[in-house]
Amino acid sequence: MWAYSPRHAVAGALLAVLLWSPTTPSFADSACEYGQAVCAVRDAVFRISAFDPVASAVRVGPDLLVTTRHSIADAATAQVFTADGTLLTAEVLPSGYTGDLVLLRVPDLPEGPVLEPEALRQEGPLHTIGTDVRTREATVYPPGELLFAPAGGFPLARIHHSAYSQPGNSGGALIDGDGRLVGFATSGGEGRFEAIPATELQTLRASTGEVHGAASAETGAAVRVCVTLLEDIRRQRARRLEDQRAKALTTSCRRSGNRQLLDLAAQTLGRKGRAEASVQLFEEALKEDPQAINARIGLAVSLALARRHEGAVPHLRWLLDGGIEDVQVLRLAIQAGVWGGDEALARRALKRIEVVNPRLAPTARRFVDNPPPKPQPRPR
Repeated sequence: MWAYSPRHAVAGALLAVLLWSPTTPSFADSACEYGQAVCAVRDAVFRISAFDPVASAVRVGPDLLVTTRHSIADAATAQVFTADGTLLTAEVLPSGYTGDLVLLRVPDLPEGPVLEPEALRQEGPLHTIGTDVRTREATVYPPGELLFAPAGGFPLARIHHSAYSQPGNSGGALIDGDGRLVGFATSGGEGRFEAIPATELQTLRASTGEVHGAASAETGAAVRVCVTLLEDIRRQRARRLEDQRAKALTTSCRRSGNRQLLDLAAQTLGRKGRAEASVQLFEEALKEDPQAINARIGLAVSLALARRHEGAVPHLRWLLDGGIEDVQVLRLAIQAGVWGGDEALARRALKRIEVVNPRLAPTARRFVDNPPPKPQPRPR
């Protein structure tokens, strides 16, 4: 499972990687132009395969790797590929950690660098290092920057950044310009990506052990059911999701403890004619991480689908205040501003769309100056 896009469900990303032919090139064969401190981190990032056929893991001990729970689901073991092509078997350690991380023990892991978690800095470039689905090797991607630091007082809040990532990177490293491990790559889309703070490793370690076996199995099974349902529903042609499947999707994705899966379930419900259920799940997601940009955009979309434009206004104002000004956000802000009674928001978005996409400006201005009748809210 990889990224979330406000417009398209991408639970299918884990299937897309199967289209690539498997190779196991040496990390040393790849050029890296970002300096020794950054490039050297590739030696601590491994390709793995489990529930998600292509994912990444970061070395945090002589025989320990950390990866994302959604890449593992309920698998008891994972395959680990070393730089020379050797295939190793990792044991998935039971965990009661409520975030999207899990530890792998690899007894035969060859010697190499071990990364230590570091605190996030507010300034400087960030890079994602993870498995490239085409080359199947650890790759340093072009730099980005911090968008939002993890929200204080929210234990599962994530790092929100613009450092490029793609499917296969999940579980990889987010590092700064000095090669310091500051996060673990999880998801993203539309140029906005997420990582779990590396400092969460301490909590993960404290929540790992056989005593957590039952809870770990339950969480892993929920991840598998949630992702499988997302895939099945994505292939359905029916425009509206039947009650039983909507309930099963909501229940399993909630039980997964994974905010990203909650986002995907919310988006899927919205696309399948269940806007109010979608709104509810997005609101739950934001209670876990109020800085989650794509979740907030998804909520604004679902509120628009439910014709609750007044409710979308504060979320769109938050996005604009945070510098999130892509065309979709601006169009939503114009619509919500006009139909939600906030003309200042609509005018502000119109002014920005004239800069961001001048071709859309005439249509947007007509909507603001001569709006069509406001649609009535849909029955809840």
